[in-house]
Amino acid sequence: MPSHAHLAIDLGAESGRAIVGTIDGDHLSLHELHRFRHAPVEMPSGLHWDITRLWQQILVGLTAAGKWSRDSGIQIESLGVDTWGVDFALVSQGGELMGLPHCYRDAQHQLGFQRLTQSVPPSEIYEATGIQLMPINSIYQLNQRKEINPAMLAASNRLLFMPDLFHTMLGSKPVNELTIASTSQMVDPRTGKWASALLTRARVPPHILGELVMPGTWIGALSPEIADRSGLPQGTEIFTPAGHDTASAVAAVPAADGDARNWCFLSSGTWSLLGAELDAPCMTEGAMRGNFTNELGVASSGRPTVRFLKNIVGLWMVQECKRHFDSQPPLLEYDELSRLAGASTPFRTLLNVALPIFVSPGNMPGKISDYASRTGQPVPETRGEFVRACLESLALAYRETLTQLEAVLGRRFDVIHAVGGGSRNRLLNQMTADATGRRVVAGPSEATAAGNILVQAMGACHVPDLAAIRRMVAHSFAPEVFIPRDTAIWERVADKYEQLARLEENKVA
Repeated sequence: MPSHAHLAIDLGAESGRAIVGTIDGDHLSLHELHRFRHAPVEMPSGLHWDITRLWQQILVGLTAAGKWSRDSGIQIESLGVDTWGVDFALVSQGGELMGLPHCYRDAQHQLGFQRLTQSVPPSEIYEATGIQLMPINSIYQLNQRKEINPAMLAASNRLLFMPDLFHTMLGSKPVNELTIASTSQMVDPRTGKWASALLTRARVPPHILGELVMPGTWIGALSPEIADRSGLPQGTEIFTPAGHDTASAVAAVPAADGDARNWCFLSSGTWSLLGAELDAPCMTEGAMRGNFTNELGVASSGRPTVRFLKNIVGLWMVQECKRHFDSQPPLLEYDELSRLAGASTPFRTLLNVALPIFVSPGNMPGKISDYASRTGQPVPETRGEFVRACLESLALAYRETLTQLEAVLGRRFDVIHAVGGGSRNRLLNQMTADATGRRVVAGPSEATAAGNILVQAMGACHVPDLAAIRRMVAHSFAPEVFIPRDTAIWERVADKYEQLARLEENKVA
């Protein structure tokens, strides 16, 4: 019988899941108990997360975990929540929500970005935080909240990022977990503390920012009421995993101890995050010019690692295409859309995925068609052609980002570890190998849940360190390896992609 069991509540920007991980020696097994879809809701005040639905579905997951524990005879020792980055809630002294959290895709955040970068030079914001300048970042969201409703911000007692919020709702003390806080552009990655001088200039009220804690920190126990309701044991502990889903996924990269970090990671999902794990931040002029970010990760040798990466739009474009396609029959799943894409003509239409039009929600096929017309390319006509345009363009964006990453760091990466739900897309994996000329090692697809669970286990002293986490993942999940082929064709197409990027990047979408 397994010696330990931990529960991960893993919330992505499109779906959530409750997964139990059982540890038997050096083997981890995952048991998915509940999965659900969710989406932000457009309201008069902006685009908000549906907290009520998310909370209800978390409770469904906890109840499923309680039943699994009774049926299996295995006690779940702890739980932890990870989510997407940057978004937050403001809460009162009594812990009540001060309004619904805004979604990072809310167009209002652009106004906060413009306002703050006019008062504080972007170079100084980067020098203080090492974070890629994007309007979605929490510091710009806060600026916009302060502009629209200064009284609410002044009356708020605490800012809680989404994992922090759900942990407190489950029964923990209020804290700010370090990896999720580092996505906010409010933390100094060199010290692991709030970037106080910048926050003073940005007029962020200091009283709303709490204690920063490392992944694997014990922060309390499940409340008696929720334990009774779910059937989980009284006293079920709550540990902070790496609260940012990407940080949990990177912790579960199945890299060998002796590979001298000749690998980079591609966390593939709604967003694609391509980067390298470092021992210290890289905040050079080249890093700033390349708009790379220094987010913090699970500690190694007592210090937080650094996820030096760039955010790329990811499979969001395919998800939005599917959402539009689903408005009329036939309804096709992602596997079938990928099959149709694989059968479509290669390199017919390329997209500059960095453009804002491809990040915002709504009628993605229409946006792709408009872009193709504007740039003198064939307009996709079938579902397969639309999806192929997205996937090929993503692979080319990965190639471009990898080239920049290697130039900034002055080193070559021989292997790309693709983890997360997008690593199940075999067509994209092969395109990535072909476009970059690097071996792609795909899996585990549930790296985020695996990392969440094993960081909890590390906090409970069942797993000694990050290296042991990675050894266990490598022992537990068989990867699929994609070898580069037809790289010469991709070299030629990359030139066309770069020309499109130069042509369009500075235009207003």
